[in-house]
Amino acid sequence: MGLFNSLLGQDGRRFIKRKDSDAGEAVLFFPGRALEELRSSLYNELRTSEGAKRQQQRYCGPIMAMTFNFLVAVGIILGNKLVMGKVGFNFPIFLTLIHYTTAWILLAIFKTLSLLPVSPPSKSTPFSSLFALGAVMAFASGLANTSLNHNSVGFYQMAKIAVTPTIVTAEFILFKKTISFSKVVSLVVVSFGVAVATVTDLEFNMFGAIIAVAWIIPSAINKILWSNLQQQGNWTALALMWKTTPVTIFFLVALMPWLDPPGVLSFKWDVTNTSAILTSALLGFLLQWSGALALGATSATSHVVLGQFKTCVILLGGYLLFGSDPGLVSIVGAVLALCGMSVYTSLNLKGSSEKVSSLLPNQTVPSVKPKSVEDEEKPLTEDNSSAV
Repeated sequence: MGLFNSLLGQDGRRFIKRKDSDAGEAVLFFPGRALEELRSSLYNELRTSEGAKRQQQRYCGPIMAMTFNFLVAVGIILGNKLVMGKVGFNFPIFLTLIHYTTAWILLAIFKTLSLLPVSPPSKSTPFSSLFALGAVMAFASGLANTSLNHNSVGFYQMAKIAVTPTIVTAEFILFKKTISFSKVVSLVVVSFGVAVATVTDLEFNMFGAIIAVAWIIPSAINKILWSNLQQQGNWTALALMWKTTPVTIFFLVALMPWLDPPGVLSFKWDVTNTSAILTSALLGFLLQWSGALALGATSATSHVVLGQFKTCVILLGGYLLFGSDPGLVSIVGAVLALCGMSVYTSLNLKGSSEKVSSLLPNQTVPSVKPKSVEDEEKPLTEDNSSAV
């Protein structure tokens, strides 16, 4: 035994003595088991509503969510323009129904593959709240596409301007939420700029105007509910979509006979037309997901401002890249709106980042209290005394 101790030395005997007492050093002996424990820990983090929300906040912050939503929104504009223009699919409610049905099928696949985040306990969110959100979402999305189908883009954007004060008023009445004076000024500048930018394109008819006015309140309530449920509860975007999409599909089916023109069954469903519609449906799923992420990461007002930012960028992009001439007044209004949006977004992102930082737990590795030299040497002294 003395020869064995002399060959190992004091450090070697100390390592053997402590190899089973410290879990961190078990990696040296069982790397496979340590990797499995790490994988299990990550899986458990994703399989709880609190952990899934932390992961969403960590990897999809305000800037990432708003950028994702902006890119998808621009893509779906081109997709819907192709579907309603070149393809000639002039059934806005049924197109919205296809979008949400595709989204529900994809979410079902995610759930089957255990990729869908876990929803919070049912007692934390009443079913009435989820049902109301699904119903309001059907009216907001369906009426939006119907308004865009019957009105010009300029009038559609003018109606969207009214959503901003509606959201601010509703949040103050329902949640006593106020915004700073600097944000109010920037929102006024944005609304005025968008109004000036779209003033040259205000063609509409009476039916389209009624639909546009009816769309304002559901759109505002939809954004408020999406933002509030994610920020106040442990809901993630995908989990909330999974719970509310069936309700939305039900109400879209009810709206279709009232707002869509007849003849959807006689539409030419060939390979080209069907592919274009399915591409639009996939972009619709991404738009719904990215919009939910943006609402969860920022606020309902910021999401409206982001939509107006998209309109101004498309207008200026057409002028700079494709030589379109919307007029000097529209260009000045778009630039003014972009300046107001930049100020508002910077103020809002600063506040959102501070809020998310305060909500996220400190991701520090718990320190292991080091053993004192006396604690480490004591067992060795006892071993030496018994060995001699």
